[in-house]
Amino acid sequence: MENLEKNLDLVVEDSYTEENIQVLEGLEAVRKRPGMYIGTTSIGGLHHLVYEIVDNSIDEALAGHCDKITVTINPDNSVTVEDNGRGIPSAIHPKQGIPTPEVVYTILHAGGKFGGGGYKIAGGLHGVGASVVNALSEWLELEDVYDGKVFTERFERGKVARAFACIGDASYKPSGVKVTFKPDPEIFEDTVFVYETLENRMREQAFLNAGVRIALIDARGEEIVENEFMYEGGIKSFVTHLNNNRHNELIHPEVIYMKGEKGTSIAEVALQYNDSYNELILSFANNMHTIEGGTHETGFKAAITKVLNDYARKVGILKDSDKNLSGEDVREGLCAIISVKLEDAQFESQTKAKLGNSEVRTLVESIVTAKLSEYFEENPTVAKNILDKALAASRAREAARKARELTRRKGVLGGSTLPGKLRDCQERRIEVTELYLVEGDSAGGSATQGRNSKFQAILPLRGKVLNVEKTRIDKVYSNLSLIPIIQALGCGIGEEFDINKLRYGKIVIMADADVDGSHIRILLLTFFFRHMRQLIDDGHIYLAQPPLYKVYKRTGGRNQQEYYAFSDAERDKYIEMLGGHNVEADRYKGLGEMDAEQLWETTMNPETRTLLKVTTEDAAACDAMFSLLMGDKVEPRREFIEQNARFAENLDI
Repeated sequence: MENLEKNLDLVVEDSYTEENIQVLEGLEAVRKRPGMYIGTTSIGGLHHLVYEIVDNSIDEALAGHCDKITVTINPDNSVTVEDNGRGIPSAIHPKQGIPTPEVVYTILHAGGKFGGGGYKIAGGLHGVGASVVNALSEWLELEDVYDGKVFTERFERGKVARAFACIGDASYKPSGVKVTFKPDPEIFEDTVFVYETLENRMREQAFLNAGVRIALIDARGEEIVENEFMYEGGIKSFVTHLNNNRHNELIHPEVIYMKGEKGTSIAEVALQYNDSYNELILSFANNMHTIEGGTHETGFKAAITKVLNDYARKVGILKDSDKNLSGEDVREGLCAIISVKLEDAQFESQTKAKLGNSEVRTLVESIVTAKLSEYFEENPTVAKNILDKALAASRAREAARKARELTRRKGVLGGSTLPGKLRDCQERRIEVTELYLVEGDSAGGSATQGRNSKFQAILPLRGKVLNVEKTRIDKVYSNLSLIPIIQALGCGIGEEFDINKLRYGKIVIMADADVDGSHIRILLLTFFFRHMRQLIDDGHIYLAQPPLYKVYKRTGGRNQQEYYAFSDAERDKYIEMLGGHNVEADRYKGLGEMDAEQLWETTMNPETRTLLKVTTEDAAACDAMFSLLMGDKVEPRREFIEQNARFAENLDI
């Protein structure tokens, strides 16, 4: 415990000389700071490697030179990406003095996307994707078919291992590039690709590039899994797919589609409303998913708010004395795709999370304003149905405001008010503080006794957690389980949410390892995803992993040796290790069965515990899963359970 407390204190190094200044050359910088280039070295960064190579092939498709891309996960967990584009020019680069493909794969900010007519529109703007993948791979092999010849080269950890060479005539195969790479285990925490993650991304790219065929093959199992994606309907098909996955009733049957151009820039928008209480807007720039939005998304939101308010006043649904509908009102139940393609896309980072081009806002806003207004004039029934939905959302928002003010007047949501059952910690720095949301008073008592009070706070949950998927935000303010959480976190919800007011760096959901505990976890995750999404996006939400068994050998009535097992396999390993004779394995039915010392040792001690960080790598997939599992539709949920029941483990039935 003493060591842990010492580690909480910030250590400042006094020594600082010219020798501390380092210059990283070539790909060394990428290997030293991979997060700067791919965001993270976790599973998300691992898949980002594939995206970078596929993006290069997509750029060829945007230039009109490629219509088939094949992605293969090989048995050794390497990945091959092959396209039928033009290939990479093979001659010696005039400035670098080495083969041009070698320039692309070993030098940062090198490529055909910086002018010169190679590409008009490209997602791989920064020219670092290929070289970054090379730098972060244990090995990478390149096959380049260009100008009727086949060239190959091999790299190991970014350095040339087999020189660039022509190996023969290419009369037997079309032009294109084939890249095979194996992520470096020295860099990545996990090097096993998830097929479903890549599947979602490849499907997404096929939607965004109508007519391009993308094949995804998983060759790791006994049976090869193969899917092919090609959609002539483009982003209209994308919206239909998303709404089908969400299993909601549609407000109008037809997807509304708009497209416009200005100069060399093109913008497309497709949207459709459903009966849910949540919005799903996915925006893309040159096929890159801009997960943090940007100017194209801002322009869209401004336009759709203006159009609906103008139309509502024109037809008399909103009177002169009525307030305008808010952006949140008009977007309730909206599913929309925004896709822009432009010559000089300005992203705010290498991971292309946010678009910065100011002119794109004007383009998208003008297209949506003009074409959606026209659509409403021609389809008044659809317009009325959408407005009815927005007005219902507005009334609920007003009810939420009144409920919020009422609870605030009672002192429940006051800035300094903390829930009565909260056992707070001493620390105030959120980089070290932790809040445990604990199922049950019994477990809450044990957690309070066993915690390190310097940095761990305990909040026992009481009452039934509200399923926010089925209710609007106004109901949250009367829920006895959720209000204390909002109070404790201090950052508000909905319109008032402010991440800067967050009081704890880690929010840990600690529930029993049974069916009821799983239900509580998913209810709380639904709440955070729908009303405090940034907490998940910024990596603040965790799931505690309490043990399932205590395995011990009894000798003379006393416990001689004991171990905690977190799975059936681990239980069996400990039983075998203890010799099997006089060995018992007690199944923990709940957290309350553990005393304070056991709970600390197994679940709360940072040196020995296991915490699972909750992430949303694929927002659309998360949205669909919450809609399926927590929504009103029973049949899709039943189908999901039937399909996945074989994967369920450790259920107390």
